[in-house]
Amino acid sequence: MNKRDFDAVVVGSGPNGLAAAITMQEAGLSVLLLEAKDTIGGGLRTAELTLPGYLHDICSAIHPLAAESPYFKTLSLAAHGLEYIYPAVSAAHPFDNGTAAILSKSIAETAQLLGDDGKSYQQLIQPLVNDWPDIAKAALGPLRIPNHPVAMGKFGLNALQSAVFLANYRFKTKEARGLWAGMAAHSIQPLTNTATSAIGLVLMAMGHIKGWPMPKGGSQGIATALASYFVSLGGKIETGFPVSSLKQLPSSHAVLFDVTPKQLLQIAGHKFSSLYKWQLERYRYGMGVFKVDWALDGPIPFTAPDCMRAGTVHLGNTLEEVAASEHVTSKGGHPEKPFVLLAQQSLFDPTRAPAGKQTAWAYCHVPNGSEVDMTEAIEKQVERFAPGFRDRILARHVMNTSEMEAYNANYIGGDINGGIIDVAQLFTRPALRLSPYKTSAKGLYICSSSTPPGGGVHGMCGYHAARRALTDVFNLRAKSL
Repeated sequence: MNKRDFDAVVVGSGPNGLAAAITMQEAGLSVLLLEAKDTIGGGLRTAELTLPGYLHDICSAIHPLAAESPYFKTLSLAAHGLEYIYPAVSAAHPFDNGTAAILSKSIAETAQLLGDDGKSYQQLIQPLVNDWPDIAKAALGPLRIPNHPVAMGKFGLNALQSAVFLANYRFKTKEARGLWAGMAAHSIQPLTNTATSAIGLVLMAMGHIKGWPMPKGGSQGIATALASYFVSLGGKIETGFPVSSLKQLPSSHAVLFDVTPKQLLQIAGHKFSSLYKWQLERYRYGMGVFKVDWALDGPIPFTAPDCMRAGTVHLGNTLEEVAASEHVTSKGGHPEKPFVLLAQQSLFDPTRAPAGKQTAWAYCHVPNGSEVDMTEAIEKQVERFAPGFRDRILARHVMNTSEMEAYNANYIGGDINGGIIDVAQLFTRPALRLSPYKTSAKGLYICSSSTPPGGGVHGMCGYHAARRALTDVFNLRAKSL
């Protein structure tokens, strides 16, 4: 190889960009990581958005996939300052009658509170929890023949079902159906879509395997630890370096982009084949999010006591109501009662707020690119299950879809998943190719959540993209997971 400034350049410092950079650096290469913003992290940033002393996660907040990521678990991130806090209850789902279904670490406790559906719940989730070590590497990677086909097959039979179909087949009680709906709604699709059960199954399994943790001090802690590890290996990071053209980049043998197809076309589209460019141009983005952060004078006064034990609370009442909300949004509407995902980190992490005060974080799904202010609708949903909530608001900070995209260019139209993960794009992210990470241009790769396995803080997209680049360009092998 000819002498270059660096062996590899990674554009974008989200969890996947960081994972790609670390993987390449661990293989003995010289790697430069470039970040457009002044701080690294992508969706992993924490800031005082409302009042001094109140720390809010700007995007991602709760991290079950980060804690159980097959790739992140190979890194010594605790030595670089990362500490996870695990609430006793991963998620709670309150109902209008003042009760709540919960996802606790104990399958037995969760099942007991689901009444007549307890046995069915155990039969659905226990095998997935037992088989997860065998399933994880295949489920969190590109389409390939799994090492454990029986375990993966059992998972796939349920995962490929729509969330509504699975609920109708498995559950009868409002508690089990509601809890399930909240989990499946993380798919950011209508719950009648094929494969919307996949994310619900994974999130429930994560709750029982270890829990849904939050990083102490904020989600920025994950990015800071990853960056510290990368630098300790000799990697270099440059912030405040937005990339809009290949001409801006130092010379290297490989470039990995932690961006979505829209930005990739803008940066390097002239290098791509007509077929590859055609596929990227037709890549589809999904629903966006409208987000609110609050500084509070005290804890959210949920009627259901179990909500006070939970790091995450899903606000949507019944499965039918959640499904209707997501359906309306997918058709371009703005439901009066949106499904709301809420996190209350400061209940478990006192570093997030001044003594005696609290923070809260919430969002609802909206049509891609929506400019509608959903603050009132979100706060009504919180007040519905926690009367007196509004009296505790000291300050708020809101972000619509355009503000989400301004914060992170990967959030096209407010889509935090890097593109819709429906069945049509489940195995073809971002294009139909033997390797989804390899573009049609020599030495250029995509490593963002627009590649398998998709959204979430797990670094697996970055790891697999770097693994492909190491083989293609450098004839090297990444470390095995």
